[in-house]
Amino acid sequence: MEYSQQGTTAASRYETLVSDRSTYDREAKESSKLTIPSLIPEQTSGTRARIKTPFQATGSRGVNSLSNKLLMTLLPPSTAFFKLEIDDLEIKKQGQDEFQSEIDKGLRTIENALMNQIEISNDRVAMFEAIKHLVVSGNVLLYLTDKGLKVYPLSKFVCKRDEVGNVLEILTKETVHPQALPLDFLEQIKKKENYDAKTMKSDLDIYTYIKRMNDDVIWYQECKGERIPNTDGRSKLDVTPWIPLRFIRVDGEDYGRGYVEEYRGDLISLEALMQAIIEGAAASAKTLFLVNPNGVTRASTLAKAPNGAVREGLATDISVMQVGKSADFSVAFSAIQRIEQRLEFAFLMARSVQRDAERVTAAEINLMAQELENSLGGIYSILTQEFQLPYLRRRMHMLVRAGKVPKLPEDLVTPKIVTGLQGLGRGNDRNKLVEFIGTIAQALGPDVMRQYVNVDEAVKRLATSIGIDTANLVKTPEQIQEEQQAAAQQQLIQSLGPAALGSKLLDPKNNAQAAQLQEETQDADQEIQEQ
Repeated sequence: MEYSQQGTTAASRYETLVSDRSTYDREAKESSKLTIPSLIPEQTSGTRARIKTPFQATGSRGVNSLSNKLLMTLLPPSTAFFKLEIDDLEIKKQGQDEFQSEIDKGLRTIENALMNQIEISNDRVAMFEAIKHLVVSGNVLLYLTDKGLKVYPLSKFVCKRDEVGNVLEILTKETVHPQALPLDFLEQIKKKENYDAKTMKSDLDIYTYIKRMNDDVIWYQECKGERIPNTDGRSKLDVTPWIPLRFIRVDGEDYGRGYVEEYRGDLISLEALMQAIIEGAAASAKTLFLVNPNGVTRASTLAKAPNGAVREGLATDISVMQVGKSADFSVAFSAIQRIEQRLEFAFLMARSVQRDAERVTAAEINLMAQELENSLGGIYSILTQEFQLPYLRRRMHMLVRAGKVPKLPEDLVTPKIVTGLQGLGRGNDRNKLVEFIGTIAQALGPDVMRQYVNVDEAVKRLATSIGIDTANLVKTPEQIQEEQQAAAQQQLIQSLGPAALGSKLLDPKNNAQAAQLQEETQDADQEIQEQ
C-alpha cells in the first residue's frame, strides 16, 4: 500500500515542502545568530564551519533561562504533572462509591509507575534541547520510542497542516552511513544505481514519511526512491510516537513562530551597541605615544629605552594619545541597560521564584508555572496540550504494551494535566481535603467531625493525595478492633487485680463487667465499620 501520493517519492515530496519552510528556516537562523549560534548553524551538513559568537550574552542567557523554567514545569522532577481521573458519574451509576478510595489508590500506583519510567529515561535531557529549539525557531519534532526521545530540529523535517492546525504529513531527512542499512537493501540500490565501491562509502539520505489516515498514523522510510524493508509502522493517533510542537501558533500556517523572533529588534540593537562598546574600549585601551617631529627627542630613542633608563630629551616633546569618547560611551551604556532590562523581563530572568538548590518543591514548581502562564500569555498552556498530553498518552501506551501496567478503560479513566494555575501534582486535592476536614472540626467541633466524617476513608484519601502507599502503614479496621479488645481486657485486669489473670472472670459469660466492656467494644467496632 502506498502511503504517499501516487507516483511521488518521499524525497520529491520533501523537496516540495522545503520551499514552504524556507522563510521559517531563515528566521530561525537569524534568531540563533543573536542567541545561541550553534543551535541552528548556517551550515547544517558537511564540515563544521567556525561559528561566530555574538558580542552580547543576554540572548543566550535568556533562552537558557526560559528553557530551564519551561522544562521544570513541563517535566518537573519527582513531581507528577498529571493525574488519572475516573468518571464519578460512571462510578455512581455502577454503585461503586464505597470503593472510591481503593480505585484512587490503584490509579496512584499507575501514576507512580509512569513517573518512575520518566525518571529513569533520558527524556529531560532531550526535552531541554527541544525546548531551546522551540524558543529560538518555534518548531521541533519529537519521536518517542522504547529507545528514548529523539529530537528533530526544524532543519531536518517538514510538515503540512490543515486549516485548524492538525498535522496531515510529516517528512524527516537524515544522513546515515551505508553500513547502517540492511545488506540486502544496499545490494538492491547498488544494482539499480550502478554504484561503485567508492560511492557506497559516502553517506546516504534517509527519508521518513509520516501521514495521518483518519484516526491512525502510518509511516515508512525510503532511500534512493526505494522503500527500506521492515520500517513500516502504524499507531493510533492519540498514542503516536511522532509529536510535532510549535511555540507560537499562527492560524493558517504550517509552522510555528519562535519567541526570540518577537524580541529580535532589541537583540539586534543590543548586539550593535555592545560591538561598538567593545571595539571602542579596545581602541581606548591602546597606549600610543606621540613624539614631536620638530623636537629634540627622537622616537627611536624613546622606543629603544628600557624601563628606568636616562636619555636626553624634553618631556614637552612627548604626549599620549587619548580617544576622549567617554561621553559617547555613557550614552551607549544607558541604552544597553534599558534594553537588557526589557530582555530580562521578557525571558523571565528578572523575576525568579526558583531557589538555587538540588531539589525544588512542588510549590516552587507551581509558582514557576503561574509565572509562565501570566507572562507568556497562554504559550505555556499551548505546550501543556500539544506536548504533555500526547507525551503522557504515549508513555502510558508503552507501559501497557510492555505489560507493566494494566490497560485502563478509555471511557472511564482519562489522564488530566494539572499544571498552571490549578497547581501541579495532587497538592491541590490535598489542600481541599485538609481545608474541608479542618473547617468542620473548627466550626462544629471535633466530636461532630468524628461523627460525620469517615476517619478511615479520610486517612486513605489524604495519603493518596500526596502519593503515599498506605500498605502496612495505616491500621486496618480489624487491627483497630483487636487493639481495642486487648485494651479492654487490660483494663479489666487492672480493675480486678493480678489475681484475675487467667481467671474465668475474664469470660463475658461469667462476669458482667467483662460483658459490658465487650459490648462497648463491639459498639465501637460497629461504629467504625459503619463509617
